[in-house]
Parts: sequence; structure tokens; C-alpha cells
Amino acid sequence: MFALIQASGWTIWPLLLASVIAVALIIERLVTLRRSKVVPSSLLDKIVVDLRQKGVSAEMANRVEAHSPLGRVLAAGLRNVNSSREVMKESIEETGRAVTHELERFLTTLGTIASISPLMGLFGTIVGMIDIFASQGAGGVTNPQLLSQGISIALNNTGLGLIIAIPATIFWRHFRALVDSFVIDMEQQAIKLVEVVHGERR
Repeated sequence: MFALIQASGWTIWPLLLASVIAVALIIERLVTLRRSKVVPSSLLDKIVVDLRQKGVSAEMANRVEAHSPLGRVLAAGLRNVNSSREVMKESIEETGRAVTHELERFLTTLGTIASISPLMGLFGTIVGMIDIFASQGAGGVTNPQLLSQGISIALNNTGLGLIIAIPATIFWRHFRALVDSFVIDMEQQAIKLVEVVHGERR
């Protein structure tokens, strides 16, 4: 395996680096973007119960904020329960934008790797083909067996580029859809909290 990598030329090393980065990002996002961790299902119900029994306190808001990304959004609303509906919604929206930005962390890098890996692989193949034909033409005699072997090795770059790009694209699209669903869920729960606070919902 290592001999095959060496034979493929220096252009395969950036691809190997990209594959390591892509795997690390995918694992990190799989661990981080879990629904139970980002938008816990029972958090809003607990907040509403505490709100009706004890009211809002700084300690409660801090506890909710530290709970999860959804907790950060809802805590922004809790800190403005005595303000108007518009002020409360604005504070929630501001925090929501910051939380969304954090949920999208590393997705741009993963998407970039998915986009450029086939191009990097193609570049490596072209460089390898140039080297092969240059060395074959120098002696004036072309060996078909060596030529086919050289082409096969050069195509390793394109193959590796596609092997990296396909799963990276799948996971990138999956994580984008997951973040979008989290954002919608957080928006809906934040609206419920605003309506409960202002007496529009039981």
C-alpha cells in the first residue's frame, strides 16, 4: 500500500491530508450534531413549569443557557421576559443567529474538501501522465506494459479524489439538512416560549 502511494507521486499527499481532515470533521460533527444534545425534547416543558411555579431568576437563565444550544436561545428570551414581545423576539433572534453559526462550524471546510478533491485527483493524474509520456519519449522506444502500468498508477490520484469527495459530499449535505431542521425546531420552541410568557398560549 505504501509502495503504491509512493509510486503515485507527490500529488497524492495533499489528497491523503484532505482525507484525514474530512474523516476528522465528519466524526466531530456526528458527535456534536446529535438531536438530544442540540434540541432536547423536554427542555421547553421544564422551563414553562419552572416559569409558572417560581418565575424567572438569573440562576435559572444561566442553568438553561448552559444546558444546550436550544437552552442558549431560550435563555435569551428568559432574560427579557419583562420586556415587550418585540424586544424578547429580537434577543432570541440575535442569539439564534450566533447558535446557528456555531452549528454550521466546519461545514464550509467539509464542503470545500468535497468540491476540490476530484480536481486535486485530476491534477495528480495529469502530472503523472505528463511524467510518463515524457519518460517514454526520451528513450525513443515505448514499452506498452510500462506505459499501461504508469497510467494505472497515475489514475490512483483521480480514484482517491473521488473516494474522498463522494462520502464528504454525502455527509456535508446531511449535516446541512440537520442544522436546518435544528434551526426550525429552535425557532418553533422559542415562539412557544414567547407566547407562554405573554399569555398567548397555555
